[in-house]
Amino acid sequence: MDFGYDARTEELRDTLFAFMDSHVYPAERVFAEQVAQAEAARDIWQRPAVIDELKAQARGQGLWNLFLTVRRHKDQIGEIAEKYGGGLTNLQYAPLAEITGRSGAIAPEALNCAAPDTGNMEVLAEFGSAEQIERWLLPLLDGEIRSAFCMTEPDVARRVRDQRPQVVVVGRDGPALQAFHRDGQDQPRSRPAPPAVDDLRAAGHARRDDQAEHAGLRVHRLDPRRSR
Repeated sequence: MDFGYDARTEELRDTLFAFMDSHVYPAERVFAEQVAQAEAARDIWQRPAVIDELKAQARGQGLWNLFLTVRRHKDQIGEIAEKYGGGLTNLQYAPLAEITGRSGAIAPEALNCAAPDTGNMEVLAEFGSAEQIERWLLPLLDGEIRSAFCMTEPDVARRVRDQRPQVVVVGRDGPALQAFHRDGQDQPRSRPAPPAVDDLRAAGHARRDDQAEHAGLRVHRLDPRRSR
């Protein structure tokens, strides 16, 4: 397989390198200062304002939603990727992700290519209903909101497919899910929070979407180590 860069990849790499030099790297000091100010004000979950400034600049240069790659076959996610993404393949996107990783705290989010949003957007793009796409996916693709990912198993690796569920608690009000780990839920703009639940019948994962302000959704403890 040829892993060389085609003309489109080279063009985007040049644009991204310039963006990193002119905007991202200089913003690292501002980001650190705003984080320190938020910590001093005991508001560590508030996202630094410089991120929104970088998002506007990245979007203006066409460096937006590049993670949402096109597929060989035309399907729902392929159509969404062509309309809202960069129209790239995984092979084209990979070297761009490597570049943003050089300033991992801010560059991926500046391009709307940060986890857990990327994985959640891919799932919604591929399997989401029209209502879920309208309610969650489009605002995520537009950078208006952020999302969370909730893990339901406390004692296993996050990506182990054969993990066994320890999550369903049956009470007077019916079954409930317990999430032991959540990526991104602490962000003020976080909206959908899909737990990954082991499905023994399919030997895979089942997922559901919840809005952060759902009446039955409670955050019991925040980990300050994950604030940034």
